[in-house]
Amino acid sequence: MEGYIPSKEEFSNVMDARFTPEVYERLKAGRVGIAGLGGLGSHVAVMLARSGVEHLHLVDFDKVDLSNLNRQEYRISHLGRYKTEALREQLLEINPYLDITLDCQLVTEDNAAELFKDDDIICEAFDKAENKAMLAEALLSAWPGKKLVSGSGMAGFESSNDIKTRRIMKNWYMCGDEKTDIADGIGLMAARVSICAGHQANMVIRLLQGLEEV
Repeated sequence: MEGYIPSKEEFSNVMDARFTPEVYERLKAGRVGIAGLGGLGSHVAVMLARSGVEHLHLVDFDKVDLSNLNRQEYRISHLGRYKTEALREQLLEINPYLDITLDCQLVTEDNAAELFKDDDIICEAFDKAENKAMLAEALLSAWPGKKLVSGSGMAGFESSNDIKTRRIMKNWYMCGDEKTDIADGIGLMAARVSICAGHQANMVIRLLQGLEEV
């Protein structure tokens, strides 16, 4: 029915039917932080919201610009708006009962540990290698029990099969082919970026279910 907003109970019933109540309860209880809301992070957030993860923490300092529209979960109507706010708007259209926390600020080595202290799992979705390394060092040093899911290597249009997920150390997982980079003159394209984001989202879901890669 046009304009009809399902109740929270209706949402829960659909999720229970799709999974089992036990799986859904673990998804609902998990708290996931997403560091960077570009091509990876924006897609990860949407996938997790559709999958039943209810507590999402969105962190980014940037605004949507025209160059983002070829691979990120934004629209013309979002141009000039903060990514945190634009993405929250989209997620609440998927599920109006989500618990979404926003931090519209730059993540640094000085604030990273405090920013993500309440999250069980953090998805790293930065563009630059040095920022990825900074976040891993800051989080895994301060919170060795938290789990970090990173992305590296998704540029261009090489084989989808090269993108994979592996555990690189205790509580740190890497998704991507770990080699293709925009520095090589290869642009970022929606298909391959979203494949890597899918790996990250799926790893988060697995971790919330108590499953880990070897």
